[in-house]
Parts: sequence; C-alpha cells; structure tokens
Amino acid sequence: MFGMPRRLLFGYLALAVFMTGDGFELTFLSRFLVENGFTPTQAGLVFTVYGLVVAVSAWTTGVLAEVVGAKRLMVLGGVLWMVLHVLFLTVGLQSVLGTILIYSLRGVAYPLFMYSFVVLIAQSVHPSRLASAMGWFWASFSLGIGVMGAYVPSLLVPVIGEYATLWASLPFVAAGTLMCAFLVPGAPPETDLSQQLHGAERTRELLRGVTILVENRQIALSVVIRVLCNLTLYAFPMMMPLYLTTGEIGGAAWFSLPEWMMLWAIMNTLTIGANIVWGRLGDRYGWMRQMRWFGFGGMAIAVLAFAYVPVWFGPSFPLMVGAAVLFALSVTAFVPMGAIFPALAPEHRGAAISAHNLASGLTTFLGPGIATLLLPVLGPVGVCWVFAGLMLLGTVTTFFIHPPQPGITSDDGRMLPRRERLAVAA
Repeated sequence: MFGMPRRLLFGYLALAVFMTGDGFELTFLSRFLVENGFTPTQAGLVFTVYGLVVAVSAWTTGVLAEVVGAKRLMVLGGVLWMVLHVLFLTVGLQSVLGTILIYSLRGVAYPLFMYSFVVLIAQSVHPSRLASAMGWFWASFSLGIGVMGAYVPSLLVPVIGEYATLWASLPFVAAGTLMCAFLVPGAPPETDLSQQLHGAERTRELLRGVTILVENRQIALSVVIRVLCNLTLYAFPMMMPLYLTTGEIGGAAWFSLPEWMMLWAIMNTLTIGANIVWGRLGDRYGWMRQMRWFGFGGMAIAVLAFAYVPVWFGPSFPLMVGAAVLFALSVTAFVPMGAIFPALAPEHRGAAISAHNLASGLTTFLGPGIATLLLPVLGPVGVCWVFAGLMLLGTVTTFFIHPPQPGITSDDGRMLPRRERLAVAA
C-alpha cells in the first residue's frame, strides 16, 4: 500500500496519536511563557535545554531499542512522558527553574517512543523499500505533531485557554501508548538483537552507538546533514510566533496567534502526502540527489520567504501559505535520511540509527539554540539568513556521502549508469 509495510500499520497509527499529544504546546508554549512572566530569552532557553535533553535521549535510543527491544522501549517512553507532563503542569510551571528542569526531563520520553519505532521499521523492512517505509513514518509524525497537534489546540485555546489545552494532550499520549502495547508487533526473530545479545555483547553494542561516529566517516557526515536539514523545523515554532504575532523581537504583529497556528497546521498537513511521495521517489530515483537539490535548495528559499513575505507584503495570509507550501515540499525531501544511516552500517543498524537519532535530537537543540543566541544580535531576518546559509552548507556536504542503495548505486555508493537504473526501476 504505497510502500507502507502492513505489518506495522498500527505502529504508524500509534505514532500519529502519540505525537498529536506531544505536539500540543509546540505552536503556543513560547508565547504562553512570555505572557506568564518569562522573558523571550528565558522562553528560548526552555526550548534549547529541552532540545539538548532530547538529543541525548535520542542518541541512546537506537542501541537501547536493539538491546532491550524496540516495542518495550516505546511503551516505557509513553508512560514516562505522561508522568513527567503531569509534574510539568502541576509543579514545573511555578518557576523558571522548575519549567526548565521538568520540561527538559520530559524530553527524555518522546525519543524513546518515536525513535524506537525507527529501529522497529529497520528491523522489519527490506533495505530497497526502507525510504518508502520511512516516508510513512514521517507522514505519521507530521499528521500527529504538525497537523493534529497544531489544529486541535487552535480550536481548544480560544475556548478553554492555553493551560487547560496543555492538559488535553494527555489522553492522546495515553491512547498512543496503549495502541503500541497491545496492537504493535515486535521485531521479527531473525533481526531482533534483544533476543540474540547477551552479557558483554550487549555492552559492546551499546558502546557502538558512540564509537560508530569515529569508525565510520560516512556516518559522521550524515550526522551533519541530518542536523542541518531540520534546524528550522524546530527553530520556527519558537521564534515565528513572536516574530509574526507580537512586537517582542522586531516583528510587527502581522497575524494573530490562531492564524499562525493554522499556518503551521497547513504546512504540516501538506507534509503528510509529501513524505509518502518523496519516500517513493527516493527509492526509485536516488536518495542523495533528492535531498541535495529539492531538500536543501528548497529550504534555503523557504526560510527567506518566511522572513521577507510579511516585511514586503504585510499581513497577507495567502502569501504566507505559499511560503509554508514551499517549506513543506522542501523539508519532506529529507525522508531518505532514515534509510541512509542503516544502509551505511547494515551490520549495526541500532548503532547507525542511534547516530541518526543523535542528529535528530541535536537539531531540536541547535535550532532554537541558534535562534535564541542570535536573535538579540541579528534580529529575526538575520537569523533566517543564517539558516539559509546552513542549508547551502548541507548541499555541499551531500557530495561526500555515498550510501549503497539497491538498484540505484553500486555497493560502494557510486551511481549506476542511467540505463541500469532505468532497468531496475522498470
């Protein structure tokens, strides 16, 4: 079914439901904190520290999922998220320090759920179809955190307020966790290392999540482009509500908060279908070329569009939707990243995915971190230029990475002659 592994259908559904709850606060938490006594810098620090904890948790998840079991770790992540979210809402919001501490601790939880499922996909799907399977992964992720996680709060906030809306995320996370526990199958026995590793072997596999970055140069370079490709996906929810809906950081309050939330929901709605299409195209025509030109090239333009459309054209919602469409079509071109890492180290999928997860976590830290650090110096437009420059750096870096891709490249990652590629595609 368009590249979706049917065996994991309920896993994709569980991910979408779980990430809906996890994404509830994404579009309004920075503004909520500022309205309740935080400075913009303190609000940015909350996101930055949270991202750092996410990075560490994500890094360890790949090898932990292989050693402990991917499904088991997903359930643990869901339970931990719910416990820490209740503490965040009842205790953490009482002070700046409490908010930073407990909210960042909650950042341990969602990578356990989300990235353990990446391991389960890699354990269950043939490499030639892995980008398509990862396209469905990112489609489910976008449906949850980007669409439902933005659309549902946009309806709830005007009615019950922001604080009550934060509580409303709990039922979604609970439902996703229960679906995972009772409906998602474990890894096939032949690929489930949690049943094969014992004693010292488990320790060596855990350590490989660190050593693979030194032993495999291609993995290290892939970490760089994985960090770069999603920087704005995590920086924009922190800085754009302040830039587009207030005058706090040099914006002009061109739009209302519900309009910004709807804009972000539209962008993420488009990513659902785009993730699936790009996954199929990547498997058919080549992972790296797709990311190089359509991913990084498109993102550089999209970032600058977000900066300049309101400056040049004022509160034109249709033009901002155009910028969001370009953003969605570009950011989803990076779908093959989840296939590239295990392809570069097929004997150690968990360690390779840990490197992927480290990069995914680092981007949640560095995105808002770069914005927080540079906004007082360069302003929001200057920060967007920095992000555009980093996208161009990503374009250059892709020329040095050569993952083996069935039907597209030779075993050393070099492109097959066009005639051979077309024969395989046919």
